[in-house]
Amino acid sequence: MAQTRVLALVGSLRSAAVTRQLAETAATVAPEGVEVTIHEGLADVPFYNEDIDGESVPAAAAALRDAVAGVDAVLFVTPEYNGSTSGVLKNAIDWLSRPYGAGALSGKPVAVVSASPSANAAKWALEDTVKAVAIAGGKVAEGGSLSVGGTFGKFGDAHAKDHAETSAEISGVVTALTNATKELVEA
Repeated sequence: MAQTRVLALVGSLRSAAVTRQLAETAATVAPEGVEVTIHEGLADVPFYNEDIDGESVPAAAAALRDAVAGVDAVLFVTPEYNGSTSGVLKNAIDWLSRPYGAGALSGKPVAVVSASPSANAAKWALEDTVKAVAIAGGKVAEGGSLSVGGTFGKFGDAHAKDHAETSAEISGVVTALTNATKELVEA
């Protein structure tokens, strides 16, 4: 199989966000033959509105759809905001779910990683993201979910990739996602 291309969608817009660091970690620890790229531009995607989702889709939404359509798998990385996934990520999923039944996520292998400074590890955000992605047509890879808690204590001022346990866990998620992609090709 040729290079496996994974697109990471990060649910926090903050440049130093732990979720962005986790996506960067995924790119760093990806196995040979796997390329993980972080999608830039989620801040520019307007709120989903069926009135503007027609022949002239907003450029940022069209770019998001094209980016997802052009990869083998998608990695969602979400913080937990008020007990759920971020609005930015939910909005991206809404755009990717359309047109109904044939959106860019339809049948695509996905993985979800959540992160929080709390001991809950953003598990609610993970569950909500998994649910929304599955309804949008994505196929969550077996072993493709991870909740990372206690991020302040784990990482401090260091980058998440420098935390050996977290890097190994992220590597496992990327490997599970890669395996799901290969299984889809072989089916």
